[in-house]
Amino acid sequence: MSMEKGARGQATPIRWGILGTGRIARTFAQGLANLPDAALVAVGSRSSEAAAAFGDEFAVPHRHASYEGLAADPDVDVVYVATPHSLHRDNSLLCLEAGKAVLCEKPFTINGGQAEEVVALARKRGHFVMEAMWTRFLPAIVRVRELLAEGAIGEVRLLSADFGFRAEFDPHGRLFDPHLGGGALLDVGVYTVSLASMVFGPPARVTSMAHLGPTGVDEQAAMVLGYEQGQLAVLSTAVRTSTPQEAILMGTGGHIRIHSQWWHPTMLTLSLEGREEEHIHLPFEGNGYQYEAAEVMRCLRAGRLESEVMPLDETLGVMGTMDQIRAQWGLRYPME
Repeated sequence: MSMEKGARGQATPIRWGILGTGRIARTFAQGLANLPDAALVAVGSRSSEAAAAFGDEFAVPHRHASYEGLAADPDVDVVYVATPHSLHRDNSLLCLEAGKAVLCEKPFTINGGQAEEVVALARKRGHFVMEAMWTRFLPAIVRVRELLAEGAIGEVRLLSADFGFRAEFDPHGRLFDPHLGGGALLDVGVYTVSLASMVFGPPARVTSMAHLGPTGVDEQAAMVLGYEQGQLAVLSTAVRTSTPQEAILMGTGGHIRIHSQWWHPTMLTLSLEGREEEHIHLPFEGNGYQYEAAEVMRCLRAGRLESEVMPLDETLGVMGTMDQIRAQWGLRYPME
């Protein structure tokens, strides 16, 4: 990707396409508007009406009535895949085959096998791909990584994190339909598993329990991940139960509390032995989705094929952990 400067000294804009026109696609488009060196030039939908409506709302010049049309658009550098979980693999492969870089919404795919397909094709073709774990790029979580690297709370021994909310039961909605990869784990539990991965790496042991609802997907679940040096991550997730949505990292010298809603936080509390608590305010601009987009563009301009902040091997590890968790529940999706 060229680092040429425009007339005002800015880098030549990177041209984005968005595949899908639902809520998360709109949220991403709003975030992208905060980046002066990004241009939203195309949208793809399965209907011309939805593509036109989205294009009108965000002033998108190219409106495609098929995903294939978007993938083939020569004016697009990178595609954000914003479709339901069950389509992530196929949509990502489509765009990679067409030579596009890809930012794929979490969960990256339905399972580890699908994720390996996407990563293998990206690596074979030499195209950039990244999981859109937007939380990891927000200022507060960047600061958490800095504090851990500095040894601010000593050796981290224990992590607790929850992400649950109460949704009205709809057997045909994406949260409850197994054909769409429904359930709490893939929708919001992935945030907790990814946080544990960021802090501790891949687990050595996994144990979990879930309540499977009428459609057979997990409506609430609890997981304990164990690591080689005895560290533990205690995680919970739900789509029928509201939870505090907090995360606490506990170390040998103190702890860090990531306040509610920790998955898009603006404040941390650092508590160290023998010292007053320190409240660290780290607000983000806009809706926060521009930070992951900025990372993608940074990597493209540097010629990188993956992000060191959200590397592909880690995405594969997170998917593999969730596969192990679901196997313990006996939850298999129809497409598996």
